[in-house]
Amino acid sequence: MRILVVEDQTKTADYLQKALTESGYAVDVALDGLDGQHLVQESEYDLVILDVMLPGLDGWQLLQIIRRKWQTPVLFLTARDAVEDRVKGLELGADDYLVKPFSYAELLARVRTLLRRGPPREVEHFLVADLSLELTTRKVTRGGQRLTLTNKEFALLHLLLHREGEVLSRALIASHVWQMNFESDTNVVDVAIRRLRAKVDDPYPIKLIHTVRGIGYVLEVQS
Repeated sequence: MRILVVEDQTKTADYLQKALTESGYAVDVALDGLDGQHLVQESEYDLVILDVMLPGLDGWQLLQIIRRKWQTPVLFLTARDAVEDRVKGLELGADDYLVKPFSYAELLARVRTLLRRGPPREVEHFLVADLSLELTTRKVTRGGQRLTLTNKEFALLHLLLHREGEVLSRALIASHVWQMNFESDTNVVDVAIRRLRAKVDDPYPIKLIHTVRGIGYVLEVQS
């Protein structure tokens, strides 16, 4: 099980990483909200332990970003103990809320409870503009017309839709779709994107797959 701790107090972050690692978990640490956002977008976690008062991007904002795309369990661990703060955290989508100072035994019990719930059910239907993908039936349509995709094209489109609005690097795409390390002298990702565009974008007036020069690709509706 992999846990992300987003905590700006180095002493607390180090303690949590050491204790949770000794309890059998793989633990990554981010010391501010922006680093936390980057790690959430680049990796897959079974649980996020999140402080509220963070530099760069506060815990409320980071939770909202997480909930736009993922149902990963989130546990707030914060010194903000007002009832209003607890209610706000839960209403924004947190799964639990623990106030500092805390007992590690209680934190560990809450972590285990959240992880026992199992992985969240994956989103099965994606819709952006008139582009639709159904995961269980592997049905893809654009403007009501069914599209025939290869397995890799389907996996690539699924990734782009799942991360709608995010700029995905070629390295990330290669890792997720081909389970390979990206080499700068290979054009496998660019070729696959070009072939996918020929089916998904080229016949239609509104383009959804966009190139971000020097970085990678993003799927979104642009005005």
